[in-house]
Amino acid sequence: MRIADNILDTIGNTSLVKLNNVVPRGCAKIYVKLEWENPSGSMKDRTALAMISRAEEDGRLKKGDTIVEYTGGSTGISLALISIAKGYHIHIITSDAFSRDKLNQMAAFGAELTLIPSEGGLTTKKLILDMIEAARKISNKPNTYLTNQLKNFDSITGYYPLAEEIWQQTGGKVGAFVHSVGTSASFRGVSEILKKYKPQIKTVAVEPAESSVLLGGQPGPHKIEGVGIGYTPPLWDQSLADEIINVKTEDAKTMTRRLAKEEGLFAGTSSGANVVAAIRVAEKLGPEEIVVTLMADSGLKYLSTDVYAK
Repeated sequence: MRIADNILDTIGNTSLVKLNNVVPRGCAKIYVKLEWENPSGSMKDRTALAMISRAEEDGRLKKGDTIVEYTGGSTGISLALISIAKGYHIHIITSDAFSRDKLNQMAAFGAELTLIPSEGGLTTKKLILDMIEAARKISNKPNTYLTNQLKNFDSITGYYPLAEEIWQQTGGKVGAFVHSVGTSASFRGVSEILKKYKPQIKTVAVEPAESSVLLGGQPGPHKIEGVGIGYTPPLWDQSLADEIINVKTEDAKTMTRRLAKEEGLFAGTSSGANVVAAIRVAEKLGPEEIVVTLMADSGLKYLSTDVYAK
């Protein structure tokens, strides 16, 4: 076992685990990356580190600056963690639409929070745009740096190592990669690298059925946190998606609970959506193939929500 010099050195190299109980017979094997093994409990540590480190390298972010970001929680938590490690103050624009657990974790890491009111606790296009505008205004102050995750190409590079891990852990046998789209940085980053290794790999994007804009539908409110912003993300690359699958919020929640009770995997709602979609893909591919998807974050971030709270 290695000893890390600091918390940032523990990001990445997460486990890959086979699903054994929720996958129907006759399907391809489904493996999930346990991204909650990252220090803040989510995959977003990878992209937050990339966004901050690259901005430092080219001078956009300087010592003493305040980092500003709009976020549903996990990116904010990760940025707050990395800000601590690197000595920055961080101001997060978020909302009551997202779990209290996430807001508490951001505050625990020392983030300054500004909450934008939601419509009944739901994620909507208007909410996302209101959060973006609030962050933009704050970022006009002196000595601030807006990471601007929806338009930050540095965020994509943070997921290149994740793709390398998937390729190595499966011995290059991965036949399909399935993942939910929020900013689309993670889907794009992983898909770009896997397709370089294996052009015929099937890459499948996932979005909420209630806001299925990538499939040409209308935006709508939903409760799959961290994904489905209500419009096509600026970082979205249609050429990388061989298929787009939409998943209902209730189906995602049901699968999230099943993963905990039947697999011992305690995850968030987008992870449930990932597995619902991965099963649909696996049913088509057959038992000889391997499908990989992500447990994007820990269920500990959702204890106060109706996914787990009784």
